[in-house]
Amino acid sequence: MSAWLWIVALLAGSLAVGWLGRFAAQKATGNKPVYRDMPLAVAFGYALGVALLALAVWYYFQPTVQETGVANAGVMFFRWAVHGFFGFAVAAWLFRLLGRSLGTAASRKLFRQMPLTAAFGILVIIIYAVTAIFAGLLAPHGQAEVFAQANIVPGGNPALGGNPDFPLGTDQIGRDILSRLIYGAQNTVGIAFATTLIAFFLGGSLGFLAATLRGWMDQLLSRAVDVLMAIPSLIFSLLLITVASAWVSGFGLTVAMVLIIAVIDSTRVFRLARAVGMNIVVMDYIEAAKLRGEGLPYLIFKEILPNATAPLLAEFGLRFCFVFLTISALSFLGLGIQPPLADWGTMVKDLSAFINYAGFAPLAASVPLLAAGAIALLTVAVNFVVDWMLQRSSGLKE
Repeated sequence: MSAWLWIVALLAGSLAVGWLGRFAAQKATGNKPVYRDMPLAVAFGYALGVALLALAVWYYFQPTVQETGVANAGVMFFRWAVHGFFGFAVAAWLFRLLGRSLGTAASRKLFRQMPLTAAFGILVIIIYAVTAIFAGLLAPHGQAEVFAQANIVPGGNPALGGNPDFPLGTDQIGRDILSRLIYGAQNTVGIAFATTLIAFFLGGSLGFLAATLRGWMDQLLSRAVDVLMAIPSLIFSLLLITVASAWVSGFGLTVAMVLIIAVIDSTRVFRLARAVGMNIVVMDYIEAAKLRGEGLPYLIFKEILPNATAPLLAEFGLRFCFVFLTISALSFLGLGIQPPLADWGTMVKDLSAFINYAGFAPLAASVPLLAAGAIALLTVAVNFVVDWMLQRSSGLKE
């Protein structure tokens, strides 16, 4: 039976089981409102969820080696994903439990109100930050150091083509993948963080300036931002970085990339800062500050900025994710962080050839997934924290 027929059979069976389950529950409970008013789509969703869970459990216990002796890469990767999910869930729960017991009264209260997803996000961000700051101490080798052995399989088992000195193996030219992953946190995350800071300083300052002064300054800045936002950001970045590559190279091109992305991304920050600032400048305390004779810097940094912190912090997390993914995409295309600096986007591109060996060497095929997984994990973690911050700033309750 083809895969499509299996999918159709699964959906049809779930629909039938959902309808029968809802009917049986209505009869068994005397037509209680919770079952009487339940739509068929909800019953179908419950049945489909149970079916998918049972299918996942069945697939998890499938053998990792087929009868022909070839490794079952799909089962192996699925088991790793399940172990990682439950491992991070337990770690996040323990981290939240520790935060509720240690620290100041304010921090303990914060952890008591924190959902598990936010605790997971904060834990991952802390791990990434420590890795980026202490990359030179954590990495066993240099990020540009080349060894004689290339294409070493991860795992460290010599019988399978591994080497204990290189737990995650080496790439095509003999560089240690573990060391490059660690330095990739320092370069990719650090550069993305610096780029986001520049974008927020530029966009936030100009946005508050436009909201405070109004008039021709507001029109000039707003129309300039409209022109920049009319061009797709990734295409515009590619164009400007390609032009910059004709003038600079190496580390200079990385600096040019940071400035280009910061300017382009500051347009989104400008829109938010201007909108928030417009709502604040009409408040009575702003008028009182103007009557006291306070200058423009005082109004922006002492009156407007403190009252706009919550939406700006939430936007900072979202902007960081977009900048982080943009830098990874540019590096994947060869125009981002330049060698010999390690970068996760470049690693995905360079190591993508290992996927061809998934059929008989699943460990080798997992190499490009490590960098891609590092990108995805940080993006999910930051979004979890941003969602929690948005919920807190909006005053919504769980």
